[in-house]
Order: sequence, then structure tokens, then C-alpha cells
Amino acid sequence: MSVYLHDIPLDQAQSIFLENLQAAGLGGILGSEEIPLDEHALGRVLAETVWARLSSPHYHAAAMDGFAVRAEDTYGASPSTPITLKLQTQTVYVDTGDPMPNWANAVVPIEQTEPLEENGSIAKNARQPFAIRLRSALPPWTHVRPMGEDIIATQLVLPAGQVLRPVDLGALAACGQSRLLVSRKPRVGIIPTGNELVEIGKEVQAGDIIEYNSIVLAAQVQSWGGLPHRYPIVRDDFDDICQQVQLAANENDLVLLNAGSSAGSEDFSARVVDSLGKLLVHGVAVRPGHPVILGMIRRSVNHATNSVPVIGVPGYPVSAALTGEIFVEPLLARWLGRIPVSPPEITATLTRKLTSPPGDTDFVRVVVGKVGDKMLAAPISRGAGVITSLVRADGIAILEPGIQGLDAGSVVNVRLYRPTSELERTIFAIGSHDMSLDLLAQELYALRRRLVSSNVGSLGGLIALKRQEAHLAGSHLLDPQSGEYNISYIRQYLPEVPISLVVWVHRQQGLLVLSGNPKKITSLQDLARADVQFINRQKGSGTRVLLDYHLQNLGIKPNEIRGYELEEYTHLGVAAAVVSGRADCGLGITAAAKALGLDFIPLFAERYDFVIPRYHLESPLLSPIFDLMRSETFRQKVNSLPGYDASQMGTILLQE
Repeated sequence: MSVYLHDIPLDQAQSIFLENLQAAGLGGILGSEEIPLDEHALGRVLAETVWARLSSPHYHAAAMDGFAVRAEDTYGASPSTPITLKLQTQTVYVDTGDPMPNWANAVVPIEQTEPLEENGSIAKNARQPFAIRLRSALPPWTHVRPMGEDIIATQLVLPAGQVLRPVDLGALAACGQSRLLVSRKPRVGIIPTGNELVEIGKEVQAGDIIEYNSIVLAAQVQSWGGLPHRYPIVRDDFDDICQQVQLAANENDLVLLNAGSSAGSEDFSARVVDSLGKLLVHGVAVRPGHPVILGMIRRSVNHATNSVPVIGVPGYPVSAALTGEIFVEPLLARWLGRIPVSPPEITATLTRKLTSPPGDTDFVRVVVGKVGDKMLAAPISRGAGVITSLVRADGIAILEPGIQGLDAGSVVNVRLYRPTSELERTIFAIGSHDMSLDLLAQELYALRRRLVSSNVGSLGGLIALKRQEAHLAGSHLLDPQSGEYNISYIRQYLPEVPISLVVWVHRQQGLLVLSGNPKKITSLQDLARADVQFINRQKGSGTRVLLDYHLQNLGIKPNEIRGYELEEYTHLGVAAAVVSGRADCGLGITAAAKALGLDFIPLFAERYDFVIPRYHLESPLLSPIFDLMRSETFRQKVNSLPGYDASQMGTILLQE
């Protein structure tokens, strides 16, 4: 048997395994299934991107217990000049969450009212008085949750590959989903072998070993999204092991054969794999865990795939657990369509000297602590049989092949077991809202990046860059003097910051109106009509700057427009305000109108750019964005959004 055991480098073993998986048709998601949206969906992996079917809330809802009113009816109310409103004709009582009457646009909290009887005395029933007295005015939409405050129909809710959390289930239900398409859970058979093994709970004698590796492996499989099946202990008999492995191969997607992977007289695993299929690897240059076996087994029953991968897992518990992390978890991630587990890494200083076998990838368990300003890593027991060393470990320091030792004081990278974090692969995009950012977020998620967008307007994005609080800012600020976008503002707000200005998209801006355009709105001049209610974007947004520029050219003053002071922070927010009746129109982009079934009156073509500090531009963190900019497939996805043109995406306009 010794001819079998021959260590090869870890990356070579992984490459051989993957090539054979792909050749067998096992290189991607194994399949999908539809399940109901309930608590049992927790931890499942989405097999498709989920978009909102409904807005949440899908109606204007009272946000307080109190009285629904027309905000305009409260104007002038003060402590010295209160206003009285009659129940039913001018106000009605509402509880939190109740639909707002069609005529009402604000809620007065019950504790801010004086309930009155018909004769003017204080009413005993505060919820059903004859009238209420108010001593302060309310702006429109005070204490009201407008339609779409949480979720707006058609927006991205969760990307494919998302592992569902409790809050995700709530969001999916809120947006109108009732059934989900999720990846099928891979079935993993786990076979413990060895004459020395006894079941948990049995009396032990000298030479007996309690079999718990299968529990650890099964728990790992379950935590990684698989369905483990623990088989009974098989004694060290070649034929018995072959029979059990064949049975497991027929019933599962992956077989983990525990122990017997070395080169002793009773180490049968390599021979079993060789006899039932193809032995790919016997021995990987990792410590602990070098006698790992990788192979493919033929099924003896009809199945969609004829081969099943098998991993011979070493018997020592630390080796077994690390084999799961190194080989099993990435395979399950591939089959589920999710991102492989990527523990956060920190740099730390070793507290004592380490020696390492030459040529091996050495996984060193460490405890980590901070003393003053220095992060320290203290190596703990390296015995492959010391399971408690993994229990105690805060992380793993990996010494690459060729490093035979490190002195105390050396700096090492540590993969943390606790706590976990995604901050190191998060891209912060602060600035103007654009619907194509949802597409970008989905693509980046598949590339192990997370895009976090904050919609604070174009000027807010430039200020965030100045404070070094963002990696990039989306901006479409029109310079009234030159007619150019963004450049003058960059020079004004970021004079000391080396900047690259990169074209993202060209898009249409125009008025969003109800289907059929019942108010017959055709231009910005109509905003000054007394019968037109407008919804604006927030101060500092590029759309607000664009609007103010054209209003000034037309001689229209802001105070002539009903609703000029009412603000939304996104184009979809404007669209939701129009479709819900909060406004008759708003300025926004074509895609927002089409997303919610509104009519669109095109007025302007504009350019939307990414403003990126040069020190972020050159970082690996942002490199996937530029790869996507050069991708014709991604450009086509952006072009599919109504009113978008991505033909110049990625063009660098300015480097200062």
C-alpha cells in the first residue's frame, strides 16, 4: 500500500479534483427546488435573484395612533390660536398601521390632541370625540408611512447565492413572495471505519476510541448547507468497506470515508476507492491532514450522473475537521451556488518561534489578543489528535510551502474563526442614486465583493470622498456655466485629492406621470400650475441641480411649484410617490417610470459618472468594477434598462 501514498501540493490536489468534478458534470449547482416561504427556508441558498413583486407598505399607512387629517387644515394652529376639527368630516381616528383615508396626508398623535364634546367640554372617549383641538400645525406626510417606504416594487431584494437569514424571510414576504427557488441541498454520506471505534455512550476499554469524527463532519456539512447521512461504523474489512461505500455512493452526492487513509496494514481507503472507481490523489502536502484521499466512484444504479466524488478523511480529529474546511466546504459552496466561506484575515505578531515541515502548507492554530496597539498570535498545541486545540483556537495561521520556520516577532496572517466580518470586501458607493447600481451589486456579489450604496446625492458623495468615507461616488452634477458634468464640482470640492472621473452611463431624465397622463403634463412649465402636485429630489442631488438650472432658465420660482419642498432620495422613490397618488409628477429617469408602470415625458439626456480617488482606483478591491465595465455582457444588461446607454462605460474623462 505504501506505493499509493505520495504527497502533492495543496493547489495541485485541488486542481485535479476540480477538473474531474467538471468532467463528470459536477462543477456547478446540482439542482434547484421550489419551497414555501416559511421558517424552514432559513439557511437555504437562493437559486435565482429575487425582485420585489409588491411595494412595502403597499398603501399609505398611519405611523401613530391618532387622527388622520389634511395637513393643510392644520396650518395656523398654535398654542394661542388652536384649530378645531370635527370628527368624520375633517378627521378620523386611526391606529398604527391603518390605511390612511384618501383625503388625508398626516396623522396627529392622540396625545397631541384635545378631545372635545359637542358643547366644547373635554370628551371622556379620547378616540371617539365630537371634535379635536390642535395647538400646532403639521407638515404633509407627518407620522405617515408612505407606500414604498421600505420596499418599492421591482427593486432588487436579494441576489442569487444569498444564504437566507431570518430578516431576509421577512423582506421576501413583505415584497409579495410566497415561494422560493433554492438550490438543492447536496447529500453527503459519512462512513466511519476502524476496529477500535465504539459508538458514543458505550463503555470504553483500553484501545477503544469513541467515534465522534462523523459527528463533527456531519455538523460541518449541515452548517455549510448539506444534508449529512452518518452510516454505522464499519470494521476493518476490505469487502465490507467496499459494500458500504458503494451503497453510500448510490444514495449520496459525496462520500466521506473516515480513517484508513494512511499506509498501514489496515488502511483500506485508497484500495477501496481504486477498486470502485478512480483514485486521483493519495497524499496532500498539508499539516495536519497529509494522507487525504481524493477520488471518483462509479454508481451501480441509474442516475443523472454516473460518478460520485469521494474524500478519504484522515482519522485524527484535527486533520478530519481541517480536511472538511479545505475540501468539503468549497465543494458544497460550488454545488449550492453560494460564495465559499471566507474567514476575515488580520495580521498579527507571533509570540514564539514556529517550525514547519519543509514543502508543506502548515495550518497553525493560534489564539489572538491585542496588547496595546499590537495584535499578537500565540500558537497552541499542534497535535493532530487534540480536538480541543480547535475549540480554543481564535484562528489559523497558514505557513506556505518553503517556510520552514518563523521567529518570534514575525508577522503572520491569521484566518479568524471568530468574529467574522465582510468589511474587507465591501465597496462603499456614496452619492447619487442610479438603478444600474442594483445590477452592479448583483454582479459584484458573484465576484466576492459587496456593494453598499448610500443615496445622499451627488454633492454628498463628493463630500464623502473628501472625508475618505467612500471608495467611489456616483455623480451627475451639471455646471450651468459650461454645460459639462461633474468636473467643476470635483475641482471645487476635491482640490487636493487625486481623482479619476469615469463614465458610467448616459440616461434620460424627464417627468414621471400616471399612466395616461390624466393631468396632461407636457413640460416643466406645467409644474407651476395650481392643480399639479410635484415631488422633488433632495438638495444636493444631481437631479435637483438639473431641475433648478432649467427652472431658472424658464423664470419659474420654486415657491410657485406645489410640492417643491417635498423630497425623495431615489428615482424609484419619486416613482412610488407618483404611482401612490402623493404627487402628480416628479423628475426622474426612464427606468424608474417603466418599473412602476408610469408614463415618461423625456426632457433631458445626461451623463452619470463614477468619481474615484486614485488610491482606490488602483486597489484590487475595485478591480472587478472595471472588469465589468469592459464586459459586453454586463453592458448589455445595463442597456436593457429603459433609457440607458452604456456604450461609453469605462471611459476615463479626467485624471487629476
